[in-house]
Amino acid sequence: MGTAKRQPWVVGVSGASGTPYAASVIRALLGAGEAVDLVVSRAARLTILDETGISFRDAHWRTDLAAWLGTDPGELDDVRYWSAGDFAAGPSSGSYPAKGMLVVPATTGAVAGIALGLSKDLLQRVASVTLKERRPLVVCVRETPLNGVTLKHLVELDAQGAVVLPASPGFYAGGSTVRELVDFVAGRVLDAVGVPHTLYRRWEGELGAAARDAAPPE
Repeated sequence: MGTAKRQPWVVGVSGASGTPYAASVIRALLGAGEAVDLVVSRAARLTILDETGISFRDAHWRTDLAAWLGTDPGELDDVRYWSAGDFAAGPSSGSYPAKGMLVVPATTGAVAGIALGLSKDLLQRVASVTLKERRPLVVCVRETPLNGVTLKHLVELDAQGAVVLPASPGFYAGGSTVRELVDFVAGRVLDAVGVPHTLYRRWEGELGAAARDAAPPE
């Protein structure tokens, strides 16, 4: 895609547990032909290392991202990576032609920073820009239980126009593996911004269909 025509989705990965959700969202965006701008917080690097064993490094981000997604580095030509401390990054400006932003997963700290407009790092700054430009913002919060302060912040994000989407898998789609449950949440994130995908089986009004389809053949 030419630079003038490129209009990416910004994917922000914060330090919450749940990095497989982010990986599934990124894979599905690329599979749908969408461009991706990636921001990984400093805390998220530790979580990626803890949950996958992969060190996510600025200087080797393409190789590390390919290992995280389980793909070839050559398939990441339409991904741009921006360091979390780079406040001069393209997406930090409202004039940058982003379609919107998906924060997956979102810590309660990121939720607070976005709701209050703190812009403590590039992830929070891009989220604030997304809100002020009235672009789609999905915040996939991954924490339990939630205290009253966080609930107030989530209500504030909703009031500002963000989609608050807890990382809460549904079982009506027939998911029985961790990967299927992860993909369900990722699919709901993409549903919120209208990106087509085939990550989960959709509800069609037939009771028992999920159990029937998941049952082994006799």
